[in-house]
Amino acid sequence: MVKKSFEKMRIIIITQDEPFYLKSNLEYLTKILPNESKIVGCVVNEASPFGKKETFIEKTLKTYNIFGFNFFIHYSIKYIKSYFSKSIKSFLTENDIPIINIEGSINSQRSLNTIKNFNPDLLVSILGNQIFKKPLIDLAPKGCINLHTALLPKYRGLMPTFWVMKNNEKHTGVSVFVVDEGIDSGPIIVQEKLEIGNLTQEQLIKRTKKIGMELISKSIDLIQRNEVKLIENDPSKKTYFTFPTRQDVIEFKKNGKKFF
Repeated sequence: MVKKSFEKMRIIIITQDEPFYLKSNLEYLTKILPNESKIVGCVVNEASPFGKKETFIEKTLKTYNIFGFNFFIHYSIKYIKSYFSKSIKSFLTENDIPIINIEGSINSQRSLNTIKNFNPDLLVSILGNQIFKKPLIDLAPKGCINLHTALLPKYRGLMPTFWVMKNNEKHTGVSVFVVDEGIDSGPIIVQEKLEIGNLTQEQLIKRTKKIGMELISKSIDLIQRNEVKLIENDPSKKTYFTFPTRQDVIEFKKNGKKFF
């Protein structure tokens, strides 16, 4: 029997310069990608952990005011350590993955032209921090997929690991879905459920992101083989959360939850 051969799927990753978890996750993803796929470029936007662009001082003050002193010190130390370790862009360069330089909106015609020059078959959003519009979504023949660390349609929006713990959920999960013009609203390709148990939020973030890389790899393989069976992302069952307030953090701690 002759084994069917495939042309390598050309993938562009769209992400942000997140200093805590992204590099190790990208390293893992490059190791487990299907053999018949190749990352041909990566857009690395400026980090915006709160869902909008803010100055470094604004981000720092917001983190301190909402999450408190211990959280601030913990992640400040992690940030300083990341500054002196290999950056995302260094990792990409060392692995011969071109960095795609985008200025301003990723939806601008200039940005679309830049991305199109890399001839992608599929766009993969990991920690994407801009809402994609239809011309970008339709740019690659196989479309665009995104990772969300919750079991959609529940917990759409920001910081799902915080909210599932604050709300005393026993389980959460990871979803990879087809991007549309909404927020975490496209049809689901794959999902995986996991028990939260006594995990800290930091442990849960690490676990869900690792599973996320595995589900991205699985999704790419399914797309390549035309074997995707979409799952409805039922809008009637959705919940949506934005950035927490100081009161939300107080309730998180009252519930016995830990950040790290």
